[in-house]
Amino acid sequence: MFPVLTDRTWLWAAAALYAAGFLQGTVALMRHGRPSGGATSVLILLGYLVQWIGLGVRGRAVGGCPLGNPFEVYQFTAWSAVTLYLVVGATFRLSMLGYFSACLASTLTLTSLVIPAWDATQRTRIFGNNPWIEFHAALAVFSYGVFALLALTSIMFLLRNYSLKSKQLGGWFSFLPSIRDLDHMGVRLLGTGTTILAVALLVGSIHWLRDTSMVQSTKILVTVAVWAAAAIALTLRLRGLLLSKRFAWTCLILFFAAMLSLVAVERSRHAVAHAAFLRPASGAVSAP
Repeated sequence: MFPVLTDRTWLWAAAALYAAGFLQGTVALMRHGRPSGGATSVLILLGYLVQWIGLGVRGRAVGGCPLGNPFEVYQFTAWSAVTLYLVVGATFRLSMLGYFSACLASTLTLTSLVIPAWDATQRTRIFGNNPWIEFHAALAVFSYGVFALLALTSIMFLLRNYSLKSKQLGGWFSFLPSIRDLDHMGVRLLGTGTTILAVALLVGSIHWLRDTSMVQSTKILVTVAVWAAAAIALTLRLRGLLLSKRFAWTCLILFFAAMLSLVAVERSRHAVAHAAFLRPASGAVSAP
């Protein structure tokens, strides 16, 4: 009999594969001055598949999409970003994007794994068997994965801009996409992330209006603020008022703001769960 691997074992293996892809790419850059796109992409793909299995095992254990604590959210965000990379990177043959994606995925997955408190509580059926609320949560976190990939393209834009201004066009700088392609990619990713988050908010608002006690106003304000910031940045970019380095830095700040907003979301979730736990008890006390 083969031992049954736990979800965390699968996710540790995925993190190790992502880290191996990043280290392999770093060695290739230091030794040869160019990324090793093929090997890195294979390691990322293997990590993606293993992480998919781990999230599937966790999903079956909790009875739904695994988004019940910070550990699961960070894992899902990393998986979402890699999903987009496998589509975008394969389409445009962006070897350097694979290198940065491996760095991002390994950072998010390893960080969530080494902080036990983030996975201290594993909630089951957190969406109350409501597929629409589960769909809302999955879309919202997936949009954060889009913002993560947007942050990577923004870093690449800043590096390409630096190489042009400093006239360092050789070495691994030569493998960066053109500054125009990176700019266009950034606009498309920002538009995609903003649209997905808008749909997630629309779906969630329908159920929130039916029972406003289910979600704290803090969670709503924080999530709407992230969407509004993304929408404003996209509007300014399309109108030509937010360009070049300012646009790239704005996208980076937007990603970090989105990740920080998860803290408020998690606190709101704890408060709602605590209130729901106390509500029956208080009702029992007041009953005749």
